[in-house]
Amino acid sequence: MSAYRPKFRPNRRMVLKGTASLAAGLTILPRFSMAEEEKKLNFYNWDTYIGENTLADFNEATGIEVRLDLFADNDELFAKLKGGNPGYDVIVPTNDNLERMIKANMVMPLDHAKIPNMANIDEPFKDAGFDPGRKFSVPYMWGTLGIGYRKSKVAEPVDSWKILLDSDQYAGNIALLGDASNCLGATLKYLGYSWNSTNIEELKKAEALLIAQKKNIKVFADDNGQDLLASGEVDACMEWNGDIKQVITEDEDLAYVVPTEGSLLWQDTLAIPVGAPHPLNAHAFINFVMGAEEGKHIAETILYATANRAAKELMPEDYRNNPVIFPSAEIIAKCEPGLYLGEEATKVRDEIWTRVLAA
Repeated sequence: MSAYRPKFRPNRRMVLKGTASLAAGLTILPRFSMAEEEKKLNFYNWDTYIGENTLADFNEATGIEVRLDLFADNDELFAKLKGGNPGYDVIVPTNDNLERMIKANMVMPLDHAKIPNMANIDEPFKDAGFDPGRKFSVPYMWGTLGIGYRKSKVAEPVDSWKILLDSDQYAGNIALLGDASNCLGATLKYLGYSWNSTNIEELKKAEALLIAQKKNIKVFADDNGQDLLASGEVDACMEWNGDIKQVITEDEDLAYVVPTEGSLLWQDTLAIPVGAPHPLNAHAFINFVMGAEEGKHIAETILYATANRAAKELMPEDYRNNPVIFPSAEIIAKCEPGLYLGEEATKVRDEIWTRVLAA
């Protein structure tokens, strides 16, 4: 078992209502963060997707009070800011949603001079096709989507999406993520197509397969598949590698695999939305998160793959060499980054998903 078992279980995609407010306070960071703006920062993030003490540490270092609001998925994040920024300073969009927001002029360019800890970005993440030159974003965490399963309940080797998408062997004991992008993407990969396909015939085949499989699915889960797995309510689920890694540390009967057909290779980012009321504080916060020690604390807590090279180097071998967290080059080669496909393609997928849920 990993030596880094957090006091609470992170859940990258869990739906929560409400907000949390954490007090903050003084600085190892540039003084602009205190001298020119009120000492406040409004942070919009996934649930428990930050170090257990990061916000309190930032407060102690800067005197800046952090208000944390939670969103459930990228669609909610986009919708919240589409009509105008209601007051957020730092957001955490996934790569394809960041590209969507860039094209919609919803995020502001970063001042790299105010984020010297960008020097800690690991080499593969210094540039990005969805954000050339890292003009608008800093890489945060990255990972894969795959299958979490209970070894004692699953007889055959788990190496294919088939167990979730095209089999009745575990009928009533499987869970899929409850969103169009990931369910359709995984189904397209299983059928031998691109995760990002916009081909109508390919999408129709994916739709038909999901509708046919629906009778065997216990639940389209709001990102709590790992909890359903841990509690024994399902034997296998579609989930994020970091979420499954958490329950693996608590139960050695659980495992995670990226299917041989391939999957999603995602990257979450830190960005500043247009209209941020505290842009200087936002730069200071991003710089703080990208520090070596604070990056290490975050990685220890959430057990996702950090894009912070300096933080990774401070982590123990059982983190750096864990294949659940850092997949092999062979696995990565079979995975695709999610792409922003345009509003029309997004609409088509949403319509398909509506039909799947209604079937």
